[in-house]
Amino acid sequence: MPGKRILMLVGEYSEEYEIYVFEQGMQAVGHQVDIVCPDTEKGYKLRSSVHDFGPVMTWTETPGHDIEISATFSAVDTNDYDAVYIAGGRGPETIRTYPRVQEIVREFHQADKPIFCICHGLQVLVAVPDVIAGKKVSGLFTVEPEVALTDATYVRMGPKKALRDGKLVTAEGWTALADFMAQCLAVLGTRISHE
Repeated sequence: MPGKRILMLVGEYSEEYEIYVFEQGMQAVGHQVDIVCPDTEKGYKLRSSVHDFGPVMTWTETPGHDIEISATFSAVDTNDYDAVYIAGGRGPETIRTYPRVQEIVREFHQADKPIFCICHGLQVLVAVPDVIAGKKVSGLFTVEPEVALTDATYVRMGPKKALRDGKLVTAEGWTALADFMAQCLAVLGTRISHE
């Protein structure tokens, strides 16, 4: 099976783990990942962040590594891609306001192509509620009240599990990346055999 092309949507301060682990894992099994951010061109250095939970009531954010944007946002043609992935972190709260980001997600949905989304990335899907109408979704617990305003159903999966509803795969955060990526690979039709 030839590798698939995956479009990754990120914003400034998107979660580093959810960018690098996903990108490198998909590349390791032969898929290509293009990372794009609104208003940026190929080569732009995007600031990422690392989120974690500690003794406070919410998540904490520390600086991550710079991420090199690998494709120019304005040149994105969804016909060139087999799936879209939305990384979490702080980036989604901003990129969801861009009409072109919303259009991109709708175009993947209308073409019946896989949509993968983790953590705060769910905020982008809430911004295009027709895409998740009637679906079960997961994401960081702070997005649950926003999901309640749509026709989707929020499901708490816990820190290690992902949720698959048809070609839509979601998860609460980076601690679920192993199961999340396994579900994404299954949707893409990727088979890994051990000898």
